[in-house]
Amino acid sequence: MGSYSTLRVTERSPGVAEVTMARPAVFNAFDEQMIGELDAAFSALCDDHSVRAIVLSGDGRHFSAGADLQWMQRASSASQEWNLQDARRFAAMLGRIDAAPKPTLARIQGAALGGGVGLACACDIAIAADNASFAVSEAKFGILPAVIGPYLTNAVGKRQAKYLALTTTRISAAQAQAMGLLQNVVALDALDSAVDACLQELLAGGPNAQREIKLLFGQLDVAAITPDVRERTAQTISRVRGTAQAREGFAAFLEKRAPQWPLE
Repeated sequence: MGSYSTLRVTERSPGVAEVTMARPAVFNAFDEQMIGELDAAFSALCDDHSVRAIVLSGDGRHFSAGADLQWMQRASSASQEWNLQDARRFAAMLGRIDAAPKPTLARIQGAALGGGVGLACACDIAIAADNASFAVSEAKFGILPAVIGPYLTNAVGKRQAKYLALTTTRISAAQAQAMGLLQNVVALDALDSAVDACLQELLAGGPNAQREIKLLFGQLDVAAITPDVRERTAQTISRVRGTAQAREGFAAFLEKRAPQWPLE
């Protein structure tokens, strides 16, 4: 599934690819190279029709310590133009994960700091071990969580996002779940079982339906449901109802069998 120097990309199970950040000596902190490799890996997996879901994980004790401090030091002495292009690459990588046309799941253990929180929020689903902790720590270094900001506010809401960013406080997995950052928290030795159970639920759904869910929900704001929004939802469901996967899904349910999803 491709060769990378900062990642491992493997088949976790049939239909599931796992992207593992593989810099455990620095707690999977990312720099320019890892950002580029994450972007390339997710791009390739999004185009691979054999992949139904993608798991993002971190090697070793921690998920990700966020930005590599040596990278940040280089950035602090670089020109604004260099920093703009660098930030755009980071933003594009997070956007690639967020807009993947198939479900993405973050498997989290240990620390998720700064941009590591952003990676978790960019995934559709986040499941963590009970030893996980989270901190939006950028303000401690005199900067702000700008690129991850939209993903953080989408995950936990604006008020909680400001609390995390302004205080830089470290929260537990239980607190992160209560805020909406995580969907599930389990014991460390049960983490893979919980991830696999969620993947089984994802694989039971229609791939076209899941792609359409991500596309539609990505266009919806938490706001008033306007006539334009109602029309967009009506147009979407009317189009999807007539697809081969929709016909197979209903037929399988009525015939009490597992669906055999056709490619579209």
